Amino acid sequence: MKTSEFLRKAANIGCYFVFHGKEHDVWYSPVTQVYFRVSRHKSQELKGGTLNGMLKDAGLK
Repeated sequence: MKTSEFLRKAANIGCYFVFHGKEHDVWYSPVTQVYFRVSRHKSQELKGGTLNGMLKDAGLK
């Protein structure tokens, strides 16, 4: 899954952008009440472990 696809799914369940970090953007999930970092490379494929962690933090898994 690409970063842009992940962000689209996360936004659909209510996650939203909080601020630009030094190297990553920070998003917040009201479902899990967790802040999570997302790479700024929208067309980059996310690796399996990274994707699973982000899906859990966002409340998609």
